[in-house]
Amino acid sequence: MYFFFGIFLILCIFFFCLCYWKKNCIIEKIRCMDFCQKVCTLNELLCPFGFSYLPEQDIVTSTQDAWQREFGYCALFDRAAVHFNMVFDCEPIYFNYQGRTWLIEFWKGQYGINTGGEIGIYHADSVIAPEQYDKTLFHSVSDQEMPYMTMQLFFKGRLLFSLHGVHWWLTGFDVGHFCEPEDLTMKASVTFPNACMLQSFVDGLMHSGYNECALFICDLTVCFTFAVPCTRQHRPWLAAHISQFENRLFCKLFRFITRPFTCTLDKLLYLYYFLPAAFRHMFCFRKCRKQKMPRCRRKRRHCR
Repeated sequence: MYFFFGIFLILCIFFFCLCYWKKNCIIEKIRCMDFCQKVCTLNELLCPFGFSYLPEQDIVTSTQDAWQREFGYCALFDRAAVHFNMVFDCEPIYFNYQGRTWLIEFWKGQYGINTGGEIGIYHADSVIAPEQYDKTLFHSVSDQEMPYMTMQLFFKGRLLFSLHGVHWWLTGFDVGHFCEPEDLTMKASVTFPNACMLQSFVDGLMHSGYNECALFICDLTVCFTFAVPCTRQHRPWLAAHISQFENRLFCKLFRFITRPFTCTLDKLLYLYYFLPAAFRHMFCFRKCRKQKMPRCRRKRRHCR
């Protein structure tokens, strides 16, 4: 008995020393990389997940050619999200334009160990009756239909990040930060190609419960603040609390494991080299999680 206990103790000491040595090697490797090399490496790692790293804001965001674009949007995604540790407020705005029902949806909340926000734009193949909204699969818009959008996400009044651009799915994720959805406020704007589409969207906002006084319209751009959702949230109370308990725990664990670094760029690279399975799990959190992700076929990018 003492013999086997001694072997077990020796094995524990061996694996502890091995882990300590590996950790120091990884830290030294990352510290020897220049900034441009780090950004290129991380973006290559994030590419198959449909994301990229924004060094100027130290956040992760979605790419225009993300693989999620192929699957569009269905209300079932939001209903099932809480079971995948995604606890967020969502605001779907439906409106009819040019013989089709369009959807622009806004999200803010906790995505695993990431605090983030999203704006997505989709449309159906025809005009859909309101009672069919929850059962309809909406398609992501084409490149020609993508609007210019802006998003500012605040946590208890403090700006986390600000994004803008022509996109079909504008997103931002602050890695390792924990929040409750009600602590987040999103200031969003969408610029439309013509006044007819703008008015249809405004009608959709007002039908969802927004007051015209809460909207700011300038030319073809609509701006508003998304704080408390006006639409009904399908989020089971118990499942949400369990998910948030796990999210808070994993955020603390992430910060503890990556404590040798302060920048998200270094933290993510360290996690990839030290625990690659945990790194992959972090970014499999949007929509069709069970779908097989395509491999990245991009050529290796060279920093200039």
